[in-house]
Amino acid sequence: MANALEIHEVIGDKDNLAVTIANKYQEWVMFRHQWLDTTKEVREYIFATDTRNTTNASLPWKNKTHIPKICQIRDNLHANYMAALFPSEYALQWEGDNEDAEDKEKRLVIEQYMGNKLRKAKFRTEVSKLVLDWIDYGNCFAVPVFVADYRTDPITGAELPVFVGPKLQRVSPLDIVFDPTAPDFGSAPKIIRTLKNMGTFLSECESKPELRYLLDGVQKARDARQKMSGYSEADFAKNDSFQMEGFTSWWNYFSSSLVEVLDFYGDIYDHETDTLKRQHLISIVDRSFVVRDHSDETWLGSPPIRHCGWRQRQDNLYAMGPLDNLIGMQYRIDHLENAKADAFDLIVHPVMKIKGFVEPFTYGPGAEIYTGDEGDVAFMAPDVTMLQADTQIALYEDKMEEMAGAPKQAMGFRTPGEKTAFEVQSLENAANRIFLNKTSYFEEQFLEELVNDMLEMSRRNFNEADTIRIVDETGMVLFKNMKPEDLTASGKLRPVGARHFAQNAQIVQNLTSLYSSAIGQDPAVMTHISGKKIAEVIEHLLQFDRYSLYGENIRLVEQMETQSMSEAAKQKVAQENQAMDPTGQLAPDPEAPPQQPTAMDQSLGVSNRR
Repeated sequence: MANALEIHEVIGDKDNLAVTIANKYQEWVMFRHQWLDTTKEVREYIFATDTRNTTNASLPWKNKTHIPKICQIRDNLHANYMAALFPSEYALQWEGDNEDAEDKEKRLVIEQYMGNKLRKAKFRTEVSKLVLDWIDYGNCFAVPVFVADYRTDPITGAELPVFVGPKLQRVSPLDIVFDPTAPDFGSAPKIIRTLKNMGTFLSECESKPELRYLLDGVQKARDARQKMSGYSEADFAKNDSFQMEGFTSWWNYFSSSLVEVLDFYGDIYDHETDTLKRQHLISIVDRSFVVRDHSDETWLGSPPIRHCGWRQRQDNLYAMGPLDNLIGMQYRIDHLENAKADAFDLIVHPVMKIKGFVEPFTYGPGAEIYTGDEGDVAFMAPDVTMLQADTQIALYEDKMEEMAGAPKQAMGFRTPGEKTAFEVQSLENAANRIFLNKTSYFEEQFLEELVNDMLEMSRRNFNEADTIRIVDETGMVLFKNMKPEDLTASGKLRPVGARHFAQNAQIVQNLTSLYSSAIGQDPAVMTHISGKKIAEVIEHLLQFDRYSLYGENIRLVEQMETQSMSEAAKQKVAQENQAMDPTGQLAPDPEAPPQQPTAMDQSLGVSNRR
């Protein structure tokens, strides 16, 4: 009997570094199994239409109704997070580190350039997907990429740019693994898994210069599949020890048209060369061959893979989601709802107790039942206290809203009771505190880093002229030809979202309360408060500076202009309507109706006059 072959004997010797990375990938996949089980149950409840596909399926109830409370909380959180993160069209502000970087023109160019690129790259749409990951999994991951997309003009054959610039790319939480015990995500080594069709993979490698490094790996993958095609699965009795995620066996993977690429980011020790590779990007194909190995340090000093967790765990980088600890209450709600429905069914179709001999009968209105001696049929009265389950269900639903960080006050529902305007504002600020804290954290630790990564990537890859649309402070639309030095400055972009939005709204509310209070009505106090400064503050807080709302004594200037134009219009109308006759009197209008004589006319004997 021939000896059974092993996979590596056919495809060739594996690279030791590739084997090390593949083993690390398997190890980190094992670390996240418990987290994956939890997120799987959450997703089952989010998209469930009844309880048959959830853990409630084990209950012995006839009814299988599912109340989608978790799904409703998810939708509410997503809508409110997006509204807080993108309160206005102008969501970026540049803060320079020196006088040159803070130059007004420099600031305007950088803000407008990134604003243009984010809109064209559908940045908000991608952030929406990340927010859903943040809610569903408790963790979201993203990486900026530089895209150079061109199309060929069918007439001239010229290459026309469709989009050239940075773009945000979501990384599925299921496609990335990392060391969860690292002190922070930035220093944690991580692996991103990509699975693509062989034809698509080869096409991308040929069309995108940045992926040319994979051509060697694709060729090795094709050679390995060609070698494997000469054998059958029965020839590989030992292949069960090799497992490929998503496939039943290693053999099935090689028999498919898919290619797996593992991209490793971080520090790794290479035993073969006895060297420590710091901040390296290493790509392996088929968990066997190294196709890329080089330093991945950017100008910012680390790989631009960003992570944000909803509820942080101490000593564990896999964060908890807002819906994870609501599963038990969702289970309870479905349990009570179906128990109540079964109780109603018992009232409509009660259980019958049959005593003695009773002839068979059909239960229904007007049915006749024949019983023998001492025979009897009676209904078993159900316990009607279960019909009060609606009260408990409502209490659970309210608790779930609060524990998810989305109180009703934040969603537009007013709490009962009569309140003053100041009390309403105070309650809203207190109710929104968890919600605003989460959105501010997402914006500061995640979006801000990604936006600056995208700006840094634009600086590094700026190799040709680019034209952007700029709206200046007067509202005039200009088109500027960009140069690399236009983006070269020391500073940072900050998203104007949740943090600024909540703080500015609070200041505006305080100013409104001040003016409506007794202090604001005291002339002795108001004499010492600058009206110009308050106008400037309101313009800044409400982001009206884009429209040049503030101008020194602008209201008086505008009133003078209005009055001058009004007087000029009156004079013009008078000149056009005055047609003087030779005597200097107004010429009579033949179309005008006859006028009634006045008292002076009557005294002079004039009956009527035109």
